Amino acid sequence: MRVLLIEDDAQTAAFIGKAMKEDGHALDRADNGKDGLFLASTESYDVLIIDRMLPGLDGLTVLRTLRGAGNSTPAILLTALADVEHRVEGLRAGADDYLAKPFAYAELSARVDSVLRRALPSGDGSPTVLKVADLELDLLARRASRAGRRIELQPREFRLLEYLMRQAGQVVTRTMLLEAVWDYHFDPQTNVIDVHISRLRQKIEGEGAPLLQTVRGAGYRLAG
Repeated sequence: MRVLLIEDDAQTAAFIGKAMKEDGHALDRADNGKDGLFLASTESYDVLIIDRMLPGLDGLTVLRTLRGAGNSTPAILLTALADVEHRVEGLRAGADDYLAKPFAYAELSARVDSVLRRALPSGDGSPTVLKVADLELDLLARRASRAGRRIELQPREFRLLEYLMRQAGQVVTRTMLLEAVWDYHFDPQTNVIDVHISRLRQKIEGEGAPLLQTVRGAGYRLAG
């Protein structure tokens, strides 16, 4: 996925950029509205993440200009102005979603996924059964199985496996797991991830071929 981030705050931009790159996404950044508008108008992106209060052109002006020119790239507006009036103003300017600062990266990532799903053609919804090799996870029935063998999972284990299966083939970092599965936005410096990964590995692999890999110094990867 190719993302354009228009954000003048260096700390926020670094936070988003680091996490996006860990997710395997390509990220371009502009630190003012004028440069952001130029990039959004001349390059192709899957999603735009735009700060509302920018030097030069503000985020609403950038959005209105893009929409007026027929640019329909999904856009998420970031802002410290979180009341209803400001949210409505942002949505009417052309934003597909609105996220108030401060925020967790896991929520931003989920909102990116959401606006991208809404941009898909009608009828192309998210799957209700995830599959990796002979491992299956039924999201509606809340049931896991491998090669027809039922796997009993605790709620946290189910959530962990779902996240890993959605990111199958990609390296998932500790930061990503802490935010997405445990809702921690800091590292508690415990072995909670290692313990759950070990238990999950035992349950999903059993006598079967290894699926859940530890990537030394990086994180974990579920690969069929």
